[in-house]
Amino acid sequence: MSAVLDRFRTRIVPACLTALGVALLAGGLLSYTTPLAVVSTPSPLITLPPIGSAPPTPSGIPEIPANRVPTRVRVAALKIDLPIIRPASSYPACNVAMWYDDERLGQPGEGKATYLYAHARTGMFLPLLNQSKIQNGKKMIGMVVELWTNDDQRFLYVITDVRRHVPTTSAFNAPFAADTEQLWLQTSEGVGPMPKLQIVAEPLSQEPADHAESNPVPKPVNCS
Repeated sequence: MSAVLDRFRTRIVPACLTALGVALLAGGLLSYTTPLAVVSTPSPLITLPPIGSAPPTPSGIPEIPANRVPTRVRVAALKIDLPIIRPASSYPACNVAMWYDDERLGQPGEGKATYLYAHARTGMFLPLLNQSKIQNGKKMIGMVVELWTNDDQRFLYVITDVRRHVPTTSAFNAPFAADTEQLWLQTSEGVGPMPKLQIVAEPLSQEPADHAESNPVPKPVNCS
């Protein structure tokens, strides 16, 4: 009896199923579905600039004009706000700050050190000197310095270093050697060839500014 059942299970049932499938195909009730053709999408072409072409200028940052000079400096936290002039004599004037003119230095945005100096007097750079005497100027670290230029640009810097008692003979060694954007503020710690106080600031940002705000009228006074 078991042999008959095995024969029915292994031979007769598969044969019947096969015959049923053939009949359905013939009657159109069962059909094979043709696989959809895979359409490949070509990769977009990448257009490269011509060899030797200059890289694009970053948006929002204008080209540096050849006659750019600093015109105003402000340290709001210390209530310092001064017009900047090019010195007319070897002795600094009063009521203004001055920028040091040397080919080893640079103007804002040129990737070098910009060097400003002014007397340690009321209304000038005296607050720098006063703060430097408190914990070696620790509170000045992190203060923001604003610097405007004659082409209506405003630069922001953050104070990162306070250097006290710098000998006059070596005061320019570090700024002359700078190969990155920096701002240096200098004032005297005394009269004559006394050591200098130097404040070093690193760049934060640059943005367009109002023309009148960028170009205050300087009123230098001979205070020699």
